Amino acid sequence: MSLNRRRPPASVCIIRLSAIGDVCHTLPVVRTLQAAWPQTRFTWIIGKTEASLLAGMPDVELVVLDKARGLPGLLELRRMLARRRFDLLLHMHASMRANLASLCVQAGARLGFDRARASDLQWLFTNERIAARTHEHVMDGLFGFADAVGVIGRVLEWNIPLTKSDRAFAGEHISEHSLIVSPCSSEMRGRYRNFRNWSAENYAAAIDYAAERYGLETLLTGGGSVVELEYGNRIETLARVRPQNLIGATTLKQLLALLERASVLICPDSGPAHMATSTGTPVIGLYGTTNPDRAGPYMSREWVVNRYPEAVAREFGKGVNELPWGVRVRKPFAMQLIQVQDVTGKLDRLMQMQGVRPLPEAARVTNP
Repeated sequence: MSLNRRRPPASVCIIRLSAIGDVCHTLPVVRTLQAAWPQTRFTWIIGKTEASLLAGMPDVELVVLDKARGLPGLLELRRMLARRRFDLLLHMHASMRANLASLCVQAGARLGFDRARASDLQWLFTNERIAARTHEHVMDGLFGFADAVGVIGRVLEWNIPLTKSDRAFAGEHISEHSLIVSPCSSEMRGRYRNFRNWSAENYAAAIDYAAERYGLETLLTGGGSVVELEYGNRIETLARVRPQNLIGATTLKQLLALLERASVLICPDSGPAHMATSTGTPVIGLYGTTNPDRAGPYMSREWVVNRYPEAVAREFGKGVNELPWGVRVRKPFAMQLIQVQDVTGKLDRLMQMQGVRPLPEAARVTNP
């Protein structure tokens, strides 16, 4: 069965298991399709952690694949979908685990990435492909699925549900004139260490600047890993104006509610950058190891500190466009290229745009 681009499908199954940032990139594509096909039923196969962020959406059925369970998780997915058939599968995750999940989905039209982007042999698990394009942001690449089914316009909306409890939690911990710092990226794959994190000393200096110049209260957020907890404690120790530390103390929904109230987020290439984007909160993204043109916060590109081209030149002796799209610099020097004044300069411009003036010298906040 080939894809019918003239008639909206009655049912669509989406596969995008992870990660948090990529799920946030996928959601506007889903909203765009929903706007074009209001009668279509949407089912989304998604990872357990990512489902906790999107939980409560009334118009999308979430089917959770617990990746930690391995084969039993896939067998459970097959059982859940055994009696169902979809008009269209949007296979929006090029990985072998996602490929195996796709075998649990009965669908006539199975749309995946073009051959160049169909990594892990994804092209063997689909019968239709999106148009081949290069040098795109991840979200633009995912919008290729909407283009392929004849839906051209874009709806850049997320509408991730939050409960009254989530917002009450945020209201108890953060004022609306606040900075959130999410200092760590949690990624660590295979033999590669995580070199996306800026130094605790630099974060502390940026926090002090924001407090002393603009009166911004700072909240630290992040997961409960040992690295993140140690980062939070060190930043607390180093900062003259002590931030509130909620690292390891929030759910994803509570973090989203906090980001919704914040004036600005500072973070490296990580999921919270894209969560903040979904709430409309500007992001000062710190990019040295990864290309922000591919993976930066979609609505905050003017606020990104981009030292990736310098890192690429130093590591490979080439320009960004001379290397495969999305290549990473997995060396500690890359994030060290970002200076505190790079970040505070972006903060100055953002505060000016938001109409926030520097505090008079006599009113500036300091801690002894």
